[in-house]
Amino acid sequence: MTLGVKPEQALRLRLMAFDVDGVMTDGRLYYGPDGEMLKTFSTRDGHGLKKLAASGVTLAIITGRNSAMVARRARDLGIEHVIQGREDKGVALSALAQQLGLSAAEIGYMGDDEPDVPALEWAGLGFAPANAHAVARSAAGHVTEARGGEGAVREVCDSLLRLREGQ
Repeated sequence: MTLGVKPEQALRLRLMAFDVDGVMTDGRLYYGPDGEMLKTFSTRDGHGLKKLAASGVTLAIITGRNSAMVARRARDLGIEHVIQGREDKGVALSALAQQLGLSAAEIGYMGDDEPDVPALEWAGLGFAPANAHAVARSAAGHVTEARGGEGAVREVCDSLLRLREGQ
């Protein structure tokens, strides 16, 4: 499955950015007894991200929250571009694109809720997990079968990789 992405779009892709809560995680937040916030990440998603990066696609995270866990996960995966505490995700994504010298057509974004809509609409490729809010699914253009935190990121990575490898 290729999520309806055209091979030329996948080959043009230079940057793939992801929201965290609801995309890389299931969107739930767990608070420990001392107030620490916990998130769970899929190791399969992580493997897909590493494979996509190895194919030459730069990865980024753009999230509305500030979290040491996100910084740690990004570090573990080798994701260099981590933008936290930004609700203006479209602005953040276009600024990153300008910094990297990329056009919207060379960029993909995956998000799951209203704050992601501007980035989903601006990027050349927009993806949303199956359980994303309706406004994000509508803006995305490409919706996974998997839910956020449960393989949606891997589904996007695998689809892009298949297309980039000509399969």
